[in-house]
Amino acid sequence: MTTTELYVIRHGKTMFNALQRAQGWCDTPLTSKGAQDIHYLGLGLRDTQFVEAISSDSGRAIETMRLVLGENRAKPKPPYSVDSRLREWCWGSLEGGYDSEMWGVLPRVLDFKTSEQMWDTDITFEDIANAVMKADTAHWAEPYEQIRGRVLSGIEDFAYRIEKNGGGKGIVVSHGFTIAFLLNLLDPNQPVRVDLQNGSVTRLSYHDGDFTIEEIGSTAFIEAGREISTNLLS
Repeated sequence: MTTTELYVIRHGKTMFNALQRAQGWCDTPLTSKGAQDIHYLGLGLRDTQFVEAISSDSGRAIETMRLVLGENRAKPKPPYSVDSRLREWCWGSLEGGYDSEMWGVLPRVLDFKTSEQMWDTDITFEDIANAVMKADTAHWAEPYEQIRGRVLSGIEDFAYRIEKNGGGKGIVVSHGFTIAFLLNLLDPNQPVRVDLQNGSVTRLSYHDGDFTIEEIGSTAFIEAGREISTNLLS
């Protein structure tokens, strides 16, 4: 059986990313620079044969996948579907506010004076989920176990389906905090992180129900695609 490998991509940079606003279930389109970087990512992955593709149902994830697959020249094209389980966390009434406001509120809910103080501790994703629930005056935010269940089942179902059909490479487009959370679920030693860049690729291998983290947040495919684009124009 062929090895099952997942290329998990954070969507391209959006308007709210550029404005440093909290963007969970709310959605904005890719900026022109964001779309250009994803174009490069697609070029960097253009000869990779993917057997299946899946993304969050958020518009920014769908737009990212469309751009990546549009550059892929391997045949046949992979079947593509969307799955709401791969969405970003819902920030509730904090959605759309400036990042600095959200990361100012949440530490205070957790009894920290500053966000810097919070990040210097062993803060957990469950702590953050509970803080969002407390801060969310709209009551839209998801409980920790609900987020955990949907993210794990979404990625496990996808990987299992590929393995059952003979293995190969799958491509996933999701979101920064969701991908960071997934890494922590697969390996509790992985930290709470907000440093995964737009368009970065995190690679996972999967065998018989178990995941292995192979690479985190690589931008090498974007750089390779930028070089390809430069050579095509020269």
